[in-house]
Amino acid sequence: MADPDVRAQLERAAGVGVRDLRAIGGGHGAAHYRAALADGRELFVKSGPALDAEAQGLRWLGQAGVAVVPEVIFISNEMLALPWLRQASADRAAAERFGRDLALLHAAGAGSFGAPWPGWIASLPLPNDEAASWPAWYALHRLLPYCKIGRDAGSLLPADVALIESVADQIADLAGPAESPSRIHGDCWSGNVLWSGGQGWLIDPAAHGGHRETDLAMLALFGAPFLDRILAAYREARPLANGWRQRVPLHQLHPLLVHVCLFGAGYRGGAVAAARAALGAV
Repeated sequence: MADPDVRAQLERAAGVGVRDLRAIGGGHGAAHYRAALADGRELFVKSGPALDAEAQGLRWLGQAGVAVVPEVIFISNEMLALPWLRQASADRAAAERFGRDLALLHAAGAGSFGAPWPGWIASLPLPNDEAASWPAWYALHRLLPYCKIGRDAGSLLPADVALIESVADQIADLAGPAESPSRIHGDCWSGNVLWSGGQGWLIDPAAHGGHRETDLAMLALFGAPFLDRILAAYREARPLANGWRQRVPLHQLHPLLVHVCLFGAGYRGGAVAAARAALGAV
């Protein structure tokens, strides 16, 4: 059953009555709803803290003009509303379109690595301090903060910390050819790609100016459907630098550390393996 306070807040924000409001789950401190408004619109509504960064990220991604990001209908008082997208299964054609769309989104670029707003990833703050060079920025703002959280929680052993710090120390050699900042989703695992209407839609971003290989590595981390077709279409539209496959573990290390911080030592092995693979790629 939906919270009556959520219904009242939604009616104030939308400016019309709510015909139906159904709770459909949630996560990381947010509750999710499907809403039908009196004017005929159907919305996905998220209620919870720290939604401003998500809304800013969606709008910033949307400024690229690529039909892969849902419109922000409103953001108001810890409530975010997007169009309701009827979910479907991915197929080869949709995956290839998504690969091309993602390449176009990345090509829109960013002014720097990072973002001009405080970030979040799941329920964790995400440092978005801006910088001109990716390798040091990735080490300082994506690897070391979450390594520290994992260490302080006891989820990472001292040897694990030393290994991850070695990645950070050698980042200039591990990062590959220099790239300009891309406009990336930032948390682009398969669960944040919603398939609807013959295409993939990006939801729940941790958007920032980043390295485009990060989004692609995230898609591989938990098995996006038709990943081979996504990557082939992406590379046809925008070729990747030599050695990109060997750098996948480097880009997966950050989200694996985030999982260590959120869910504990069960993800320790994956983070350690990614760190070793990243170091072994040079």
